[in-house]
Amino acid sequence: MDKSHHESFSGFSFIELKQFLDEKVLQYNTTKFIESDPIQIPHLFSRKEDIEIAAFLTATIAWGNRKSIIKNANRLMALMDHAPFEFVMAHQTQDLNIFEGFVHRTFNATDAMQFIKSLNHIYTKHNGMEALFSRYANKDLQYAIHKFKMHFFEIEHNKRTQKHISDPLKNSAAKRINMFLRWMVRPNNTGVDFGIWNSIKTSQLSCPLDVHSGNVARKLGLLNRRQNDAKALEELDHNLRKMDHKDPVKYDFALFGLGVFEDF
Repeated sequence: MDKSHHESFSGFSFIELKQFLDEKVLQYNTTKFIESDPIQIPHLFSRKEDIEIAAFLTATIAWGNRKSIIKNANRLMALMDHAPFEFVMAHQTQDLNIFEGFVHRTFNATDAMQFIKSLNHIYTKHNGMEALFSRYANKDLQYAIHKFKMHFFEIEHNKRTQKHISDPLKNSAAKRINMFLRWMVRPNNTGVDFGIWNSIKTSQLSCPLDVHSGNVARKLGLLNRRQNDAKALEELDHNLRKMDHKDPVKYDFALFGLGVFEDF
């Protein structure tokens, strides 16, 4: 038996902790979860590219109060006439003026306009988001995020917008883009995640590490590092893969649910 089965995590044995977290995954990975989560925005769509773009834009502004994330993501969709892919591909420069006045935390109209132009570039020149990520994913998905950011900003752009896509190679945990990847890759077996990207395996995903999941992971002994950075993500991933190497990121539901809904 793997020696990890004899490890102790914060008072739990490995087997007890796995059992506890597996139960929490079942509790939170249900369609009821969607009601209060930003993932509800891409669930408004059925076309692959609409889901991708809605998910990507929503994940990009997914920090702060969840109600305001949902409200502002809905506003972005309304500005694009609830046809994000069509808007991205067919917009003229003057059409981008509809974003004037849009703001979510530090993401403003300038950033929204740049994201539309860059997304158009990704679909036109790189055959779409899935194709671009999967081109580099065989090395490592965190490296693929780094390359995605590079291509996203290889067209003329406003420098201020670069901060809205994290770079794991600059020691970022890249929580929002890892969440986006979870949405795209994990199978839709409970109606929450989408599973529309078949070229990337669930085993390659990393946990979206934020304040909530980080705090819970530390209390459970899954994470020792204090900062929520790329090194912490590596440590957390390593421990979650011991529990399920095929689908480690399902435990995001457990860590997030315990943190947000149970004040664990």
